Amino acid sequence: MTKITAILPAYNEEVSLGSVVLNTKKYVNNVIVIDDGSTDSTVEIAELAGAEVISHPSNKGKGAALKTGFEAAKTSEIIVTIDSDGQHDPKEIPKLVAPIINGEADIVNGSRYINGNKKDTPSYRRVGQTVLDKATNLGSGLEITDSQSGYRAFARHAVPAFRFSSVNFGIESEMLMDASNAGLRIKEVEINVRYDVDGSTKHPVSHGIGVLMRVINDLEFQRPLYYFTLPGAIIVITGVVLGLLFFGDYLGGGSRSLLPTILAIMMTMAGGFLAFTGIILDSMSRMINRVVNDPNYDIRASEISSTKVKQQGK
Repeated sequence: MTKITAILPAYNEEVSLGSVVLNTKKYVNNVIVIDDGSTDSTVEIAELAGAEVISHPSNKGKGAALKTGFEAAKTSEIIVTIDSDGQHDPKEIPKLVAPIINGEADIVNGSRYINGNKKDTPSYRRVGQTVLDKATNLGSGLEITDSQSGYRAFARHAVPAFRFSSVNFGIESEMLMDASNAGLRIKEVEINVRYDVDGSTKHPVSHGIGVLMRVINDLEFQRPLYYFTLPGAIIVITGVVLGLLFFGDYLGGGSRSLLPTILAIMMTMAGGFLAFTGIILDSMSRMINRVVNDPNYDIRASEISSTKVKQQGK
C-alpha cells in the first residue's frame, strides 16, 4: 500500500483546522501540521484531532513551513499539501494522488480553473491570479492554469528538486519553476475551492504584488533572455529609431545640438549590453542545468578531453 502523508501549514487556524485534519486522515496514512508560530489554540486542536504537530517558535512563512513539512515526511512515497483554512476538500485527495500512483506524473497540481470554472472566484482575485499565472508560466516554461494552488501531490523522488528559498507565499510559483528545471512531469486535476472560509492573514493586493516581485526576481536566473535580452532589444530598437530621428533633425537644421543623438546612441549601447548579458547568462544557465541534470556529463567531458590529449600526443 502506498504511504501518503499530508502536510498542513497552519498559522492561527484554530477555527477550521480540527475538521480539516479529521477529514484528511480518512485518505492518508499520516497528517503533519506545521504550526508556524501560532498564538491561538492551533497546536492543541491539531493534537486533539490526531495530527503530528511540528512547531516553529515564530512565524516564518508558508515556504518555511512547507520545507519543515517535507523534511518530516521524507519517508512517505507521496506527499500532499493542503491548506488549513478549510478551502480545500480532503475528499479530492484520491483524485490528486492517482496520477502519481499510476505513474503518469511526478507532481499533481490541483487547479480551480483547468476547465475554465471561474464563476466562484472573486473578480479581484481572478485578475491577480491571471497575472501571476502568466508570470509563473513565463518563468517556468509551463502551461499551468492555477499557479498559486496550495493543494498539490508530490512523489517522493521529486522533493530534492525544490530549493525552498522563498519563505513566504511565493513558494507555489518557485516550486513550479524548480520542477520545470528538473524536468519533472506535472499534471493538473480539477479541484473545488470554498471562498466563504478565506482565512488569509495577508491583504490580497500586497500578497499578489509580493508574489509577482518574487517571480520576476526568479526570471533573472531562470529566464535571462526574458529578463535582460528582451528589454535590451526593445531599448536598442528605440535608441536606433530616436537616433535616426534626432540626427535627421540636426542635419535638416531643426536642431543645433547633437546631445539628443548622443543620448540615443548611449541608449542603444546600454540596450545592447543588456541584450548580450541575457544571452551570456542564458548560455551559462543551460550549461549548469545540463551538468546538474546529466550525471554522466562530467564523465563524457573528461573522456573527450583525454581523447584529445592522446591524439595530440600521437
